Amino acid sequence: MKNIFFIIVVTGFFLSSNAQEFDKEHWLNEVQRHARMHKAGQVHYPGDESIDVTYYKLDLTISYQNQTIQGSVTINLTSEVPALTGFFIDLKNSFTVDSVMLGSVPLSFTHTGAKINIITDRPYVVGEELSVKIYYKGTPSSSGFGSFAFGTHNGQPAIWTLSQPYGASDWWPCKDTPGDKADSSDVWVTIQSDLKVVSNGILTDVINNGNGTKTHKWKNHYPIAQYLISLAIAGYAEYEQFYHYSPTDSMPVIHYIYPENLNTLIPQLNKTVPMLHIFAERFGEYPFILEKYGHAEFGWGGGMEHQTVSSMGSFGDGIIAHELAHQWFGDMITCKDWHNIWLNEGFATYSEALYFEAVNGTAGYYQRINNLMNAARNAVGSIYVHDISDVWNIFNYNRTYAKAAIVLHMLRGIVGDSTFFNVLRTYAWHPSVSYGVAVTEDFQAIAESVTGLDFGCFFQQWIYGVNYPRYNVIWGYNSLGNNLFEINVSVNQLINSNPPFFTMPVQLKVNYPGGDTTITVFNNQQNQQFSFVIDKQPTQLIFDPGSFILKELVITPDSDNVNHLLSYKLEQNYPNPFNPGTTIKYSIGYPDHVEIKIFDVLGNEITTLVDEYKAAGPHSVDFDMSSLNLSSGVYFYKLRSGNFSKMRKMVLMR
Repeated sequence: MKNIFFIIVVTGFFLSSNAQEFDKEHWLNEVQRHARMHKAGQVHYPGDESIDVTYYKLDLTISYQNQTIQGSVTINLTSEVPALTGFFIDLKNSFTVDSVMLGSVPLSFTHTGAKINIITDRPYVVGEELSVKIYYKGTPSSSGFGSFAFGTHNGQPAIWTLSQPYGASDWWPCKDTPGDKADSSDVWVTIQSDLKVVSNGILTDVINNGNGTKTHKWKNHYPIAQYLISLAIAGYAEYEQFYHYSPTDSMPVIHYIYPENLNTLIPQLNKTVPMLHIFAERFGEYPFILEKYGHAEFGWGGGMEHQTVSSMGSFGDGIIAHELAHQWFGDMITCKDWHNIWLNEGFATYSEALYFEAVNGTAGYYQRINNLMNAARNAVGSIYVHDISDVWNIFNYNRTYAKAAIVLHMLRGIVGDSTFFNVLRTYAWHPSVSYGVAVTEDFQAIAESVTGLDFGCFFQQWIYGVNYPRYNVIWGYNSLGNNLFEINVSVNQLINSNPPFFTMPVQLKVNYPGGDTTITVFNNQQNQQFSFVIDKQPTQLIFDPGSFILKELVITPDSDNVNHLLSYKLEQNYPNPFNPGTTIKYSIGYPDHVEIKIFDVLGNEITTLVDEYKAAGPHSVDFDMSSLNLSSGVYFYKLRSGNFSKMRKMVLMR
């Protein structure tokens, strides 16, 4: 029955070509019903487990001058226990709670230990609904990355929120856990008239109160985690575009930018709509298509993927792509707990590489992947975050972002492009997680259902294990006669802690005159030998030619082998001495970014000869000094690729 529901919903959603065919109200009802269906599987996590929140309404008055908030938050919830007589809501003690109302009935409560403990008017059975309204006031506190800020831009007022991971209750009462999404939300904010309020969903009304204030009303129709409810407030300039997701339908893309920065940022903002098309093609349609996407400039140095409107402190290609990808992975599907934050950050970080692949091809993809691999090698501990008490431990870049992204790169290498993107699309729209929450095992189960493969070992070692394989590979060949050659490869891994060694499929590419052959072996032992026969005399073995595996590699030819393995090499330039030109030959062992620079004897950089992605194997580059006006003497040329670096000397003689 679930599979039928999934097929009907997704097909109906993607194939709708006009407003008459696409019943928006029905779609939203199905999205919210679907989100409620899988709340039963929530992880036990901070927040009162005896209640299930279904709706939030924030109705706040904010004073920039006094730096205060006052107002009310309405919370609709249902009982998760047989006889609910009390529950708690998270709110920092910097606020005063004036009252808690159930309709016109005041409820008894206490506010201690950053919790509002509320006594209900009677016992509530499982599934029974109630709606409470909490009146409160005070000055918000700020934790984590700065959960609530009264700031400035260009000397003018600016207010912003960034509640991840534990900061929502720094400024409004909520169940402060990502495992319990509300089905929908409203945010109403009253503030001085010269400021604009930006929040999630659609702006339904702006009311001039006639007293120097305006009330902005934002409506979000989709399930939302508490930390994704946001405010960005300033005297914004607006720049509006449209994402045409069908021949007859479009969605607004609205950028709220500090006026002094708008003209400079427009070229970067213009990349957003093409990015929407790129990601929709790979992940399925933008998940909040009935509302909007956009950016709200704020005073923090990075970005935050607030649902339907990312808060942005910078606007590089990578960060725009990262926060947009979060709308699928982080906002539509949210990690159930911060232990599994890689499902948010790893997916968004990997999506940066997908964007660069779309606009710059394979070279753009591998340039980003190689940078991520370099960072991932510095990761300490497992991608699964055991200690979630430290915000910086949760959001450790090397582990949570870079290494987690490389896990997806490795998965792509195992299953191939077509199947990999099928896995991503199926995961994004699977009824067990879409518009809901997920843990690693949810993604693993969906990947296994799509591919028919068992990924238990893969996820156990890469998500719950530590480090990465360190390979020592020796290879050689024997002539069997009749132009047949037996290739022998010995793969040895250094001992690791957890797992003791890594089990991975590995591609081996054998080059020979006029061509190459690639086979895949399954390395499931610490020390393992492989043999296979080809009908060409080999000249080179490349281990993991696609650079799919996060690893360190030492590869050497068998001492009895009369041929020589091409690995990393920088040869002496020829001619040398030279005037005016010379040729530099080099080889790299596997696809990677290559940099060759020329220096004088004092270490001053003269010029860059190579700065690009190169395929594995031999290469050469010519250096002509005619236009550089160099004097006779000694110069140096340096090759850097991955972890390999070598420098040689050359002589210019005029």
